[in-house]
This record gives sequence, C-alpha cells and structure tokens, in this order.
Amino acid sequence: MIIIEKEQIGQIPALHLSEQTTFHQELPLIIFIHGFQSAKEHNLHYAYLLAEKGFRVLLPDVIHHGERDSGLSDSEMMPLFWEMVLQTIKELSVMKDELLGRKLIDPDRIGVAGTSMGGIVTNGALAAYEWITAGVSLMGNPSYVAYAELQIEEIKKRKLPFPVTDEEAGKVMEYLKPYDLSLNPDRLASRPLLFWHGAKDPIVPYQHAYRFFEGVKAGYDGAEGKIEFTLDPKAGHKVSREGVLMTAGWFEKHLLPTVQKA
Repeated sequence: MIIIEKEQIGQIPALHLSEQTTFHQELPLIIFIHGFQSAKEHNLHYAYLLAEKGFRVLLPDVIHHGERDSGLSDSEMMPLFWEMVLQTIKELSVMKDELLGRKLIDPDRIGVAGTSMGGIVTNGALAAYEWITAGVSLMGNPSYVAYAELQIEEIKKRKLPFPVTDEEAGKVMEYLKPYDLSLNPDRLASRPLLFWHGAKDPIVPYQHAYRFFEGVKAGYDGAEGKIEFTLDPKAGHKVSREGVLMTAGWFEKHLLPTVQKA
C-alpha cells in the first residue's frame, strides 16, 4: 500500500509518498516539481507510479503556489517566474538535507523531475548540484537566458505591462547564467537525463531543449541510453500518458539497485 503524508519541511509544504512497509527505511528519492500555476497535488499520478516502484517521492509546493498561494494574479506572478525557479532550486537542497538527516534516503540515488516550470527547475538544478543522480525534464528548458529573452520579446510584442527596465532585465540574465545548463554543459557530467516535449507546445517551445540535447549527446559516448529526447508530434503543453510512464521507467532504469530490479 502507498501512503501519503503531508509535511512541512522548513517553509515548504510537501506531500511525502512511499510504500507503507518501507516508509521508515532508506530509499532512493525523487523530488517532483509542479508547473507554473499548478500545485503539488496535481502530480500525484507521477508520485504513485514512482512509489510503487520503490522510490520515496516528495511533491513540494513552489512559492506562490498551492498552500503557499499569496493571492497574486497571473499578471503579478509572471514577473516573478525566474525568482520562483531559482528559489525552488535552493529549496531542493533543503529538502534533500532534511531527509538525509532523518536517514530516509540513499544519497547516491536522488532524482529530480518536473513539468514545465518544474522541468526548467530540473535543468537548473543539474547545473547547480552534483548530488542529483538523474533527471527528467518534461516540457522544460535548459537554456535559461535564451528562454528569458524569448519571454521578454513575447511580453513586448503583446504590449503587456512589463515592470522591469532593460537594465534590470540585463542583471536578471547575468544571475541566470550559472543555472543555464546550455551555457554550462560540462556540469551535466554525463548524468542520466530524459527530455520529453510536445512538438506543438506554444508555452515552452521544444527547440531550445532539442538543440541542447543534440549538442551534448556526443559527450555520452560509452554511456548508451543515459540521455534521450522524446518529441511527441501530437502533443502541446501537456504530458501524455506515455510521457508519464516514461518518467517512471527512466528512474527505475537509472536509480533502482540492480538487485531490486532483478
């Protein structure tokens, strides 16, 4: 039986899942991050499938979302997008350290995944942390600076209110660079990474992620099957069931002990 516990890790509300019989044992960990304007409960189907396979799973709420909702409108939240991304990357370390201190996780088997904004967080976290063993980016983007520039262009094209000067935007770009996996590809260090994207996605176009994948896959020589890109020709900005199952299978392949898989 899978059990779900509501927890507060520091300032972070999270759902904590695993098999009941192993809830207090050391397990491989997956932290799954939801998308913009979503919440932790919306990804319980991922967590259930992963917990069934033997993982401990954390579903946190990103700041200004879910239980951390601050009453901001859509237009008020959008300028905070990158602030939310970078804060979530920092909070990944907080959550990992908390469970490590409770002796509930194997520090050599930690995965991070997410949809849309959560996929973007996943890519930045791989640039920031060596302790992440494997990742899955669902509709994410590793090219922080290029995507931020695209967002600004779209805002200006649509003549939407943009409360940031060009100078301030430039400072944001500089701050994003250390987390931009496309600018720091060596930080990936041949770790297992799966990209899933819809070809018709209008929110996070797949091209940035695909160009990154094409650029780094040659460095995975001798590590067959550790980096993959799946492009669903029919999908927009929504992960198909195949993408959900692929996520669980990816972590099963790369994070579960051989003895457990046998």
